[in-house]
Amino acid sequence: MSQMPQQAAPATCPSCAEPVEPDDLFCGACGHDLSVLPAPPQDHATLAMTGPRDSGVPAPRAGVEWPAPEPPGSDSTSPKTHLPTDLPGTDSGGHPLHPGTPGAPAGAPASGVRLDRPAEPEEYPLQAPDPRAAGETPDPEQRPEEHAQPATTCVACRAGRVDSDGYCENCGHAQPRERDHMERESGPVAAVSDRGLRHHRNEDSFALGHTALPDGGPATLAVVCDGVSSATRPDEASAAAARAAGDVLLAALPRGTHPQAAMHEAIVAAAQAVNALAGEPDAAREHDPHQNAPACTLVSAVVAAGLLVVGWVGDSRAYWVPDDRDAPPARLTEDDSWAAQMVAAGLMSEAEAYADERAHAITGWLGADAYELDPHTASFKPDRPGVVVVCTDGLWNYAESAREMAETIPADAAARPLHSARVLVGHALDGGGHDNVTVAVLPFPAPPQGAGSA
Repeated sequence: MSQMPQQAAPATCPSCAEPVEPDDLFCGACGHDLSVLPAPPQDHATLAMTGPRDSGVPAPRAGVEWPAPEPPGSDSTSPKTHLPTDLPGTDSGGHPLHPGTPGAPAGAPASGVRLDRPAEPEEYPLQAPDPRAAGETPDPEQRPEEHAQPATTCVACRAGRVDSDGYCENCGHAQPRERDHMERESGPVAAVSDRGLRHHRNEDSFALGHTALPDGGPATLAVVCDGVSSATRPDEASAAAARAAGDVLLAALPRGTHPQAAMHEAIVAAAQAVNALAGEPDAAREHDPHQNAPACTLVSAVVAAGLLVVGWVGDSRAYWVPDDRDAPPARLTEDDSWAAQMVAAGLMSEAEAYADERAHAITGWLGADAYELDPHTASFKPDRPGVVVVCTDGLWNYAESAREMAETIPADAAARPLHSARVLVGHALDGGGHDNVTVAVLPFPAPPQGAGSA
């Protein structure tokens, strides 16, 4: 990853927000060391964008008139959509790391950093259904809740009856919830979400869909959200964000809205949906008056008309894996996290930053207590077929680099996306399953619409 020098002191203290001078080393109001953590660097996509990420994205069009691939040897001066296969990712897969400044800065993370690692018991009595275990494959035309059957016998003691509240009347164990393990297909895109082996509930969520563009061409999408565990009701936050973003994309794409503009709208809608949870219900706040507002991260991908568009806020990621495994894979997103900030500032190498216990402190999220909503979007035009892997850190913790992700996903992922998503979830569980894990697999280019639910 490229490095940047440490920046000058910010205009305001990151600890108390009092004004400071550019040459100040310490805040005169609170004494905060202004040289410890530089102001967050300007965010940029892992691979170059086709246009500005926030404003100035292509306006909605009556028909599909998105840019076509530049022919070889073209001398056109018009903006080009970059090829993921032509550019390296920001991870370390296959590329040497640039040395960073030895050591980490002293002190706690600055304002605008959120820690998403509350203390967890070493093991919970029950674990979610394991996608690696053989079993009947659910009907892809049904949602998981439609084919799930209510349990009548406790899965822990195998003797007690389960009451209407989901607890065993004999031993008192809570039974696995429907959300502990979810699988779904929508046309050519599929996703799997699992509680993992250490968490007591699944705080991830996802939304899938496929639709037709105005010219009849196919479009597929996936939205993956990771609830912030240190916030209240993170499971509700991720579900609300995924649902809102998916609905906006499914409504905008058939109207001819450019996918990058639609993605920006979807992230804004997701943020509004999560913000709305902070005001309700009052009873929930009475039980946990000191907890943060509901919050989550989001990553999304759209495949349409030869374009691959990604959008994100937080540290969930999207990867590009070509069918030709001799071609380089790439990471398409850049984390809003303490570790990414340290690497971008040139203070630590990537290996050092992600080995630090503060690595997963996020600097961007969706929620009423977020400092500023900064949706990131990027557009790519791959020059060969492949798949897009959209996932939470519950997966990429066990396959962090683009090369590792390409080695983990099956070679026939484009033809069998649901099977591939199961394999990736199983890989995370085999690695320890310390977090909820959610992964969606989208083939590129989008195949003609077939069976599946939108």
